[in-house]
Amino acid sequence: MISIILAIIIDFLIGDPYSFPHPVKLMGKTISVEEKIVRKIFKSEKGLKFSGFFIVLANISLGFSIPFLILYLTRNYKVLNTVINTYFIYTCIATKCLHNEAINISRALDKGIEEGRKRLSYIVGRDTNKLSEEEVIKATIETVAENTSDGVIGPLLYIVLLGAPGGIAYKFINTMDSMLGYMDGKYKDIGYFPAKTDDLFNLIPARITGLLMNLFSIGRFDHKNGFRIMKRDHKNHKSPNSGYPESAVAGLLGIQLGGGNYYHGLYVDKPFIGDYLNKINQEHIKNTIEIMYRAEVGFLILYCLLNLLCR
Repeated sequence: MISIILAIIIDFLIGDPYSFPHPVKLMGKTISVEEKIVRKIFKSEKGLKFSGFFIVLANISLGFSIPFLILYLTRNYKVLNTVINTYFIYTCIATKCLHNEAINISRALDKGIEEGRKRLSYIVGRDTNKLSEEEVIKATIETVAENTSDGVIGPLLYIVLLGAPGGIAYKFINTMDSMLGYMDGKYKDIGYFPAKTDDLFNLIPARITGLLMNLFSIGRFDHKNGFRIMKRDHKNHKSPNSGYPESAVAGLLGIQLGGGNYYHGLYVDKPFIGDYLNKINQEHIKNTIEIMYRAEVGFLILYCLLNLLCR
């Protein structure tokens, strides 16, 4: 519990400095090497799909076993063990990183739409070169909302259940999905199992995230509408999970998210999430960041209470 609290505080204070050693960078390099190797070996659709399954098994095993072994070997050195454990947990949490990226987009928009589009392109997969200011803001809100589950509540949940190794393994799953988990183009075969695995491991975190967003926004945002829209519109998303936090945010703020977008030059039609009660503006970015923090603090409060009650 102390390591989790310390890790959240460190993340809030310094975020993820670009020059700082981070396991996710190593994960990315590992996945890139794996992809190159298996593409040289396998050429058929079945072969690539099998290789994707092997990559998932190998990386989950690596993600869990390496930090587990390090923590096991340092178990008799309490201070060192706590420092290492806290570091592992800290690297799993992306709250301040999401905060900074969203604020950077907002500040870029103040300089002009082109700057806003460019900054947004760093964190989303959709085409940004023709987006309006409102669409840039909406994409930013959706990214923060979705990643409140993937980058905050999800890792914290697996850390609570399986310790820091569980959190690192979960981050490996997220990284595989972001790099390989596309269901079309050259990744439709090799990315099949990484995408499905990510969906599976996010089933519970996404729903918990939506609940936390609403519960800990009582008295601040429209939580009744948040619950209503989450219940009604959580299916209006191609992901079985992302619709929960996105619809919760849409309801809490009285805005409409979703809708069609261009991805790699192709238009993808998608249903809307939420009702158009308020015109989207930059203030909604700050509100979404606040909702993210409320969900994180809410999770921590509930975890600490359960921890103390179970002693």
